[in-house]
Amino acid sequence: MSTSSLPALAEEQLTLARATGSGRSARTIHGGADTPLRQTLVAQDRSWPGETGDLLVIPDARHALHADEDSVVLLTVARG
Repeated sequence: MSTSSLPALAEEQLTLARATGSGRSARTIHGGADTPLRQTLVAQDRSWPGETGDLLVIPDARHALHADEDSVVLLTVARG
């Protein structure tokens, strides 16, 4: 078992996102293309309604994300 600091990883991704022209950065922190579960930190300077600590379920349809301030999101994907 390995341990990671989510606040440290989030700050790393925000720093990287702020340094890019797109304002985005992402890093897979668990799993990968050949595993059924993948967790990825996504930092962006775009929009997404919700408050700190909210668990938001992404719909199985086209959607958008809006943040009122620089944000980091933990995206969890489970393939069936």
